[in-house]
Amino acid sequence: MTIRSDETLDTILGGALTVVQPRDGYRFSVDAILLARFASARGRDRVLELGGGCGVISMVIGATARPREIIALEIQPRMAQLAVRNARDNGFANLHCVCADIRAAEIAGVKQASFDLVVCNPPFHARGTGRQSPNRSRRQARGDTGASLAEFTTAARRFVRNGGKVAIIFAAARSAELISTLRAHRLEPKRMRFVHPRMELPASSVMIEARANGGVEVTIEPPLALEEHAGEYTEEARTLLERV
Repeated sequence: MTIRSDETLDTILGGALTVVQPRDGYRFSVDAILLARFASARGRDRVLELGGGCGVISMVIGATARPREIIALEIQPRMAQLAVRNARDNGFANLHCVCADIRAAEIAGVKQASFDLVVCNPPFHARGTGRQSPNRSRRQARGDTGASLAEFTTAARRFVRNGGKVAIIFAAARSAELISTLRAHRLEPKRMRFVHPRMELPASSVMIEARANGGVEVTIEPPLALEEHAGEYTEEARTLLERV
């Protein structure tokens, strides 16, 4: 495996997977792994990831749930190339990355209303808010130039089958907006879990799994604390982040 000077080689899930990603620019965070572990993929499922980055969410789902097929859509050519490379290097023959804009009316080879599970990690910040990164890739991933929450949700609704699931991680401070946006697209929240840096601190993110045209009942799962003390993962977080 050849690593360029502007790339890094990292490992996840306790070394089970390798990830080549840009040294500068957008790099994956623990949110990607948490969402992949939260989403309830099954062996017979067809899974679609919106905004696939370098392929981390898709690969973790592939390693832990082993679904029938995974397609990742990524708008940035460089990141899409890395996702293809990472999938190949980790032996995922059923994981395909397509360089495409999730807002496009048609995407070749990606049929609408055909996926059992759609997963996405939209930018936590609304356009024009927060500090502007000088790095274009990072700005696009943050939402400064890329798709909005509403656009991610519209795409998810378009590609998920009736009765299928959409799993998403988002800023906890915008959870009311997330729920209202999902419901406006006939995606009914069924499972919900808040993620806290430490249990005594406010939640930083929320994970929701919604069902297309589902009923109104929702299960609020126990909160997940990432750290017991600064720099030390809780046992549950360690299990999710470091074990297959």
